[in-house]
Amino acid sequence: MSTQTQVSFQGVWIPLVTPFRDGMPDAAALRRLVRHYVGQGVSGFVVCGSTGEAAALEEDEQLFVLDATLEAAAGLPVVMGLSGASQPRLLRRLAALRERPIAGVLSAAPAYVRPGQAGAMAHFLALADTAHVPLVLYDIPYRTGTTLDTGTLLALAEHPNIAAIKDCGGSLDKTLALISHGGLQVLAGEDMQAFGTVALGGAGLIAAAAHVRADLHVAMFQALRAQRLEVARRICLALAPMIRLLYAEPNPAPLKSLLCRQGFMRDELRAPMMRAAPALGSQLEAAAAELDRLYPPTA
Repeated sequence: MSTQTQVSFQGVWIPLVTPFRDGMPDAAALRRLVRHYVGQGVSGFVVCGSTGEAAALEEDEQLFVLDATLEAAAGLPVVMGLSGASQPRLLRRLAALRERPIAGVLSAAPAYVRPGQAGAMAHFLALADTAHVPLVLYDIPYRTGTTLDTGTLLALAEHPNIAAIKDCGGSLDKTLALISHGGLQVLAGEDMQAFGTVALGGAGLIAAAAHVRADLHVAMFQALRAQRLEVARRICLALAPMIRLLYAEPNPAPLKSLLCRQGFMRDELRAPMMRAAPALGSQLEAAAAELDRLYPPTA
C-alpha cells in the first residue's frame, strides 16, 4: 500500500505514444515529445497504456519507455500502465517498479479472462494492497471484455490506495454515480466526453487527443473549472473535428501519422498495428492547421 504523499489526479494527462525507430522504442523522440508537453501546461503523463502500444512491448521495453519519460518529465508526475491476464506476473512487476519514482499505476481488468465482478474486485484489491503508489482504475470494457459494474467501482473506491479512475466505461449513469460518490477522482478517458465529464465535476482527462494542441485541452479544462462555459465550449467545438479524425482508424495510428508530419517522431507502429492511410494523414494535417488558425500557438 502507498506510503508516499498521494498525487492529485486532476487536470490534463497525456497517455503517451511510444515512438519507434527501426522497430525499437526511440528514447530520444520520446524525451523530445515529453519536453514539448511539459511546456504546454499538462498535469502529468501516463506511459505504457493502450495509446503507448503497451501490449506489444516486452517488459524491459516498458521499463525503458518509463525511464525515458521520467528523465524528461521535469518533475511532473508519471503514471505507469500495468495490465495483463496474469495476476502473479503483475504483482512481480509491481515489486520491480518500487525503485522508480512513479506517481501511480493505471490498471485495467484482465483482458480475455473475463473474471466477473467478484474476480475483478479481488484482482484490483490485490494490486492496491501490493502497490507502493496509488492505483488508478481503467474501466475500458471494449478492450478487456469485462464491464465493471457501478457497485463494484464504488466498493473499490473505499480502498485507501485506489485513488482515481480513467473512465471509458461508456455509461453516463456510471460516470454520474462515480462523481457523486466522490471516492474516486474521475478522469474522462473518452476524448469526446472530456467536456461533459469535467463540467459535471470530474477531475480531468487522460486524453490521447491532447497530444495535439495540449495547451487547448488545458485551456478548456481551466475554463470549465472557472465556470467560463462559453470559452470552454468554443474550444471544445474547435477540437472536435480533430478528435474525430484521430479515431477514424485504430488508435494510435492516426496520432502517430500526424506527430510524424509535425516532426516529432517516425510514423512507426508495432505489428499488428498498421500505419494510417495517407489520405487520413493529410486530413489530420489540415485539421491541425485549422486549429492553429483559430487559436494561434503562443510558442
